[in-house]
Amino acid sequence: MARGKLRIYLGAAPGVGKTYAMLSEAHRRVERGTDCVVAFVEHHDRPRTEVMLHGLEQIHRRELEYRDAVFTEMDVDAVLERRPAVALVDELAHTNVPGSRNAKRWQDVEELLAAGIDVISTVNIQHFESLGDVVESITGVRQRETVPDEVVRRADQIELVDMTPQALRRRMAHGNIYKSDKVDAALSNYFRPGNLTALRELALLWVADRVDEYLQQYRGEHNIRSTWQARERIVVGLTGGPEGRTLIRRAARMAAKGSGSEILAVYIARSDGLTSASPKELNLQRTLVEDLGGTFHHVIGDDIPASLLEFARGVNGTQIVLGSSRRKAWQYIFGPGVGATVARDSGPDLDVHIVTHDEAGKGRGLPVARGARLGRSRIIAGWLVGVAAPVLLSLLLTGLDDSLGLANDVLLFLFLTVLAALLGGLLPALASAAVGSLLLNFYFTPPVRTLTVYDPKNIVAIVIFFAVAVAVASVVDLAARRTHQAARLRAESEILSFLAGSVLRGETTLDALLQRVRETFGMESVALLERRSDVDPWTTAGSVGPRSVVRPEDADVDMPVGDHMALALSGRVLPAEDRRVLAAFAAQAAVVLDRQRLVGQAEEARTLAEGNRIRTALLAAVSHDLRTPLAAIKAAVSSLRSDDVAWSEEDEAELLEGIEAGADRLDHLVGNLLDMSRLQTGTVTPLIRVTDLDEVVPMALVSVPDESVELDIPESLPMVAVDRGLLERAVANIVENAVKYSPAGTPVSVSASALGDRVEVRVADRGPGVPDDEKERIFEPFQRYGDAPRGAGVGLGLAVARGFTEAMGGTLSAEDTPGGGMTMVLTLKAAPGVEPVSADLPARITS
Repeated sequence: MARGKLRIYLGAAPGVGKTYAMLSEAHRRVERGTDCVVAFVEHHDRPRTEVMLHGLEQIHRRELEYRDAVFTEMDVDAVLERRPAVALVDELAHTNVPGSRNAKRWQDVEELLAAGIDVISTVNIQHFESLGDVVESITGVRQRETVPDEVVRRADQIELVDMTPQALRRRMAHGNIYKSDKVDAALSNYFRPGNLTALRELALLWVADRVDEYLQQYRGEHNIRSTWQARERIVVGLTGGPEGRTLIRRAARMAAKGSGSEILAVYIARSDGLTSASPKELNLQRTLVEDLGGTFHHVIGDDIPASLLEFARGVNGTQIVLGSSRRKAWQYIFGPGVGATVARDSGPDLDVHIVTHDEAGKGRGLPVARGARLGRSRIIAGWLVGVAAPVLLSLLLTGLDDSLGLANDVLLFLFLTVLAALLGGLLPALASAAVGSLLLNFYFTPPVRTLTVYDPKNIVAIVIFFAVAVAVASVVDLAARRTHQAARLRAESEILSFLAGSVLRGETTLDALLQRVRETFGMESVALLERRSDVDPWTTAGSVGPRSVVRPEDADVDMPVGDHMALALSGRVLPAEDRRVLAAFAAQAAVVLDRQRLVGQAEEARTLAEGNRIRTALLAAVSHDLRTPLAAIKAAVSSLRSDDVAWSEEDEAELLEGIEAGADRLDHLVGNLLDMSRLQTGTVTPLIRVTDLDEVVPMALVSVPDESVELDIPESLPMVAVDRGLLERAVANIVENAVKYSPAGTPVSVSASALGDRVEVRVADRGPGVPDDEKERIFEPFQRYGDAPRGAGVGLGLAVARGFTEAMGGTLSAEDTPGGGMTMVLTLKAAPGVEPVSADLPARITS
């Protein structure tokens, strides 16, 4: 069965019109005859949105009871049974009511897609899991309802529903989003112009990144190499010299002039070496470009200009930044240089910027690249010098009136042979030696213009010339080969050193490593394949690039890693000498994959160990702390049932009071255990409401004697956004703990005060206090400080209190009480005015 397609309407904030756009699309599809139903759409009493539901078939919702209230959720089973072609599911990030089929609505959507049903949904940018911290820093509100980015990223179509902040605020003021009693609070808090502008920018940038991914995929699938200047991408060519930092900063200033511009710094290592690159300098430049928001790339290429242009076109670059040449003036006789060549061959689609720097013109050594793979022009030049130049030299020498002598003639021909070896290698040099010997014999040894030699000395001279020429050519060629090998090994060592450093620092994920392989060897795609045994099919552990292969035999390059793993590359066939570096990459990819899996297993083991520790502590608590009140209750009940003793009314009342106290203690202990279990499993879902502290705190003090607490809650305090039940339990645990450790007759002080946008509740006791290095440990489960008696509880009260407080977005910490003792400080978010939408509105209301 084919998987259904997902279409998402993305918005920057509630009220931009996502649900309206989704319903409009549904009407268009129904008019075209598509079987389209409303699985779940929330109109939030907005008249225009509610009208759009008319004429669309709606699936009946499922009713669930939770905390003495009835809620409605999408009935997944009903939708699957109906099996429409298209289902409308609003609020993708919504958290379902406990007891639902799935915890999150996006999980419900995954079921519909797996069943072959197309889904149209909506989501706001602030609900993306990766943007939670960013949104909280902008709006001051932590989103409780989130959706994994990958769920949205996998959507077949994402459409941005955009609206300017001014237009959205006008809609809000006109009552088109919230009721009139909530408008003022919303406009002055979450819907401030700055908040909306920042959220809008986040949405636009996120969609732009997804569009860029689709563009790169399309270009790869259609083998498009020319640059499409849809977005400024500035490629910085680095040589490893100190001028690189100047180039990177210059590129950053250029990128700052255009929003959304990217910086890609690339160092190309070739076998003959462009410069003597310093690994330390490259690391500094890599750090600098990453600090400026760019990326660093390390590529192998024998032809620096061609490799640089190939990289720029491969990443759809629009500009190239290069430094002025460090050559001295006389060194230009060896060629125009990298900058001039890149500018000449860049074409109309790439702009090349040559940036001056302090190192320009200071020289960088001989530019003769003897160790390089010889290009066609070098080979042709070598053959011309080796074959044509001796002929021209012969014509020139025979035209002279005065003969230079055979010895000088031999030296001139020997010079041409050496020059041919330098330019074209061994074969042109050997040809030059042979041609030179024949020409010396024909033109310069008597009798001239014949191949006959009368004087045996001349025969010896010609033979020695040929032998010396061959020897010199061989030595020059051997030196060039050794230089080539040394330079190539240096380039390989730079690549491997950079790779090892990245891995040791923990910066390389599997996808990043595979992308590095793809860039280094200029491949279209790279995949790491594995299988369990020789007969099992191959599975993909990770891949980058379009059209990754699924079997090693389908790849252009196959590098085995052990018996059941292989690195498969597609794009071109690599020479044998490149496979050594590729083998190192393949081995490292296997190590990274194993490390990622070990990290996951370690996390699972840590979770299991923590659970085991809690179970062990629970058993210890059950063995004594729960048994003690049970024993007291049993003894009291047995006494009451005994016929041997005639109990007075006072005695019976005392025994019953002991039973009640033991039952209360058991109830308290079991409640804390259940609460800790909820916190450990992450099932605490606070129901945030705006309330007054003086309505909650007194209720939390019911379980302690009146004379043991001094309460000071001013009526002028601002309201707080909390879950009343969780706050009551947290305060009760804190106060009970303080009363437990306070000296007899010394009341515990419970006070509250407002500090800016926060409200603090301070519970101060006059007990023994806790050292600074122990203040955090007392909040851990099953921890009891100092000489607390065994019957003082299982050590869960403060752990539960902190867990509940943090679930509501607050904090709980311990301080020293002036004069001795300890003060618990519970900090909550203030909600100035009556604004019940401020705390949970972004997470619960979407358009």
